Amino acid sequence: MADNTVPALRWGSTISHVIWLAVFGGFCATSLYFSWWTWTHWFSYVLVGITLISAVWSIGLRPVYLHKHFRYGFTEEFLQIKSGAFHERYELIPMTKIQAVSTNQGPILRRFSLYYLEIETMGSSHDIPALPKEVAIEVRNQIARYAKIKEVDE
Repeated sequence: MADNTVPALRWGSTISHVIWLAVFGGFCATSLYFSWWTWTHWFSYVLVGITLISAVWSIGLRPVYLHKHFRYGFTEEFLQIKSGAFHERYELIPMTKIQAVSTNQGPILRRFSLYYLEIETMGSSHDIPALPKEVAIEVRNQIARYAKIKEVDE
């Protein structure tokens, strides 16, 4: 993973949490302004509180843990993905089961010149997040070559 992975993940989480706080804050203000039932006030306070606690995890801690504890590797036969700090998850994906490999980039990843790789198999999808452009394209092409995926003209 790239050095600017943590800031990219933090920006993405910050934007989504600001949007949710605006929605829940609007609900809270509306319930107070129109003098709705008392339980709606408490419900909106709980939603805002849960969102703030989630923000601490998603903005402060999760990007660091993801950066430190995510690994991938591949050979001609298998793609290996390891993730998780508390609950470690090891995935071993046979190259013969891979059907498609794509690089994706949203506006935040574009700002940091990062891509994430999406690997699709017969029954599931696997991601390799926040790779620099050159690495993402090279890994995509190498996996496609090992999996014998034919490229379709766009």
